[in-house]
Amino acid sequence: MNSQNKIRLSILDQSPVRKGGNAAQALQETLALAKEADKLGYTRFWVSEHHNTRGLAGSTPEVLIPYLASQTSRIRIGSGGVMLPHYSALKVAENFKLLENLFPGRIDLGIGRAPGTDRVTAAVLNPYNNFSDEAFMQQLKDIGHYLHDTFEAGDITEKVRATPTTTSVPPVWLLSSSGQSGLFAAHFGFGFSFAHFINPVGGAQMVKAYREHFEASEFLKQPEANVAVFVMCAETEEKAQELQETMDLVMLRIGKNISAGTPPYADVKNQQYTEAEQERIKANRHRMISGTPDQVKEKLEKLATEYDVAELILVTITYDFEDRLESYRLLAEAFSLSQV
Repeated sequence: MNSQNKIRLSILDQSPVRKGGNAAQALQETLALAKEADKLGYTRFWVSEHHNTRGLAGSTPEVLIPYLASQTSRIRIGSGGVMLPHYSALKVAENFKLLENLFPGRIDLGIGRAPGTDRVTAAVLNPYNNFSDEAFMQQLKDIGHYLHDTFEAGDITEKVRATPTTTSVPPVWLLSSSGQSGLFAAHFGFGFSFAHFINPVGGAQMVKAYREHFEASEFLKQPEANVAVFVMCAETEEKAQELQETMDLVMLRIGKNISAGTPPYADVKNQQYTEAEQERIKANRHRMISGTPDQVKEKLEKLATEYDVAELILVTITYDFEDRLESYRLLAEAFSLSQV
């Protein structure tokens, strides 16, 4: 990334549920955050897909996206992402062509391969899914045909078209924490979003490989990549440390398959950890960036340079919604985003 290029900031929101809170509250906070991000100058606002968990309320991005898009005016709204192996490629294409008609030029179709849940729940969502590379690649190929109304002779896409028709097509992003999906994105000419907040190891090399293998398509003529990372920003180092320690416990619980809401700092500050848990916390912190605005900005700029990208997607989870809002506000100011 050229150091003179301004870094774009975007948001991935998972509709986190706090301890003592509920899903309805979490979804209303997602709406409030989307409206604030629209004003602050963030580029995109993506919502995630998770199943069978009490800690995150976002299970159906294709339902949440039009709700958010209807109450914002500028920011791109998209999926981060639709877990494609659970669904029909035709139905996903139709969902997003309809969204593109309703909100032209503002919709992103982010696609993931991971189940977004445990394997038992994934088997219930789609009993016929075998998670094979071949099946996933076929779905990706079909998505391209359905979105652009193209087909291959003799293929099912010659007989079946996704409706409604559109005058524009939502861009497709492949979300991944591995190199394999990066190569899939390159092969089909999709954008590539790397999940540093899931896997902080080797990502820069995976993004580089995506660029090297990229093939121009009807979606993109040049490769386009961004990187998602956990971020906690506060006015003081003390407050930032509290937010960091809260995420430490959240991530430990996720690693143990404990489905619980985000705890308040009062539940965190007296936690005693085993040696193994302390090592896990140390490893998890490579997935996160925390600190004051100046500290976080410096670390984010370093991450963008490492990955050679001009866009970062921020993922912030806090117990107090005001802390989440404040983190995004501080970074919008630190990066001089174009506020409305």
